[in-house]
Amino acid sequence: MANRNKIVEQSKKKSSSPHAKKVGQFRVIGGKWKGRKLRFIEVEGLRPSLDRIRETLFNWLQNDIHGANCLDLFAGSGAIGIEALSRGATNVQFVELNLKAFHQLEENLGLVNADNAYVMHGDAFDFIENNDQEFDIIFLDPPFHKGIAQRVIEQLATAHWLKPETMIYIEVEQGLELSVPESWIELKDKKAGQLQYKLFEVNAAG
Repeated sequence: MANRNKIVEQSKKKSSSPHAKKVGQFRVIGGKWKGRKLRFIEVEGLRPSLDRIRETLFNWLQNDIHGANCLDLFAGSGAIGIEALSRGATNVQFVELNLKAFHQLEENLGLVNADNAYVMHGDAFDFIENNDQEFDIIFLDPPFHKGIAQRVIEQLATAHWLKPETMIYIEVEQGLELSVPESWIELKDKKAGQLQYKLFEVNAAG
């Protein structure tokens, strides 16, 4: 299992540390933390998923999210993973490479007392290679225009821990053509503005 830093009794202080420069907010839109506003830091490639996109995503997952073990692989602000926890996921593993975003995510998880959240500062590709935990739902929202989405799909597809019936959400720039394994069955596909987002399920027969 990859090294995980459990968030327990995180400080609720208004941090004055250098990493805590706050420039924006996102809102939890459903579940036990509905309406809660949390901050995110503006760093390259970080853009919290829009409210309407998260609303659609969790409508898609409404019969699957409760009790799910989730992975938020390019966590950024943590908006998707925090939404999953708010709506009843058993736990969420967050992975974020940018140190400032990582620290802000730690702070946000502490503010909502998310004792079933785990956050790791590190590279998504390293996590896929070294992880041995299975997940029910995986959220992929990598930085746009860098070719990362296709690379992570290819690596994830060969991961020994990717189990049948895992659901995989992918959010990318509109117009990007993705090649996914034949065993990944597309359940949903939608566009919004400059984004497109899809939901797949790993076929047990694949």
